[in-house]
Amino acid sequence: MNKIKYTFGIISLAAVISCGGNTEQKEDTVTEAAPSVVEEIVDKPTSSKEDKGIGPVTSITLDEAINQEMADAGKELYNQMCSACHKVDVKFIGPAQKGVLERRSPEWVMNMILNPQEMLEKNETAKALLAEYNNVPMTDMGLSEEQARSIIEYFRTL
Repeated sequence: MNKIKYTFGIISLAAVISCGGNTEQKEDTVTEAAPSVVEEIVDKPTSSKEDKGIGPVTSITLDEAINQEMADAGKELYNQMCSACHKVDVKFIGPAQKGVLERRSPEWVMNMILNPQEMLEKNETAKALLAEYNNVPMTDMGLSEEQARSIIEYFRTL
């Protein structure tokens, strides 16, 4: 009887963690095991800025000045589409977004937004992130290149 309760408890816990629920509860249940390893992964880029990823975006030119109108649109999209799994400055279901453009090329980030399935299958950095984040794949949100580009502009403001 105890084995059944234990098994049911483990399955229930896994379902709650992977399927959703109250965001505040998820944040409370996230723990940081081995902080030195976490810091090393977060602070150390796992790919060079030359890695453009796999997808439709091969080159992006970022203006020196931030386009605030585009960044505002990107922030709104991010809050609607991305914030269930990503937080700005803490690891959650997915990586924190603050500083992502220091760790990855803008092309890589856009290709991850636009083409997550192929990126997770074929790009070594994306595969490593999938493993780091408990094999929870990034969802294809069906965004356009223009929408993904506005999210990149928002990331530049973080």
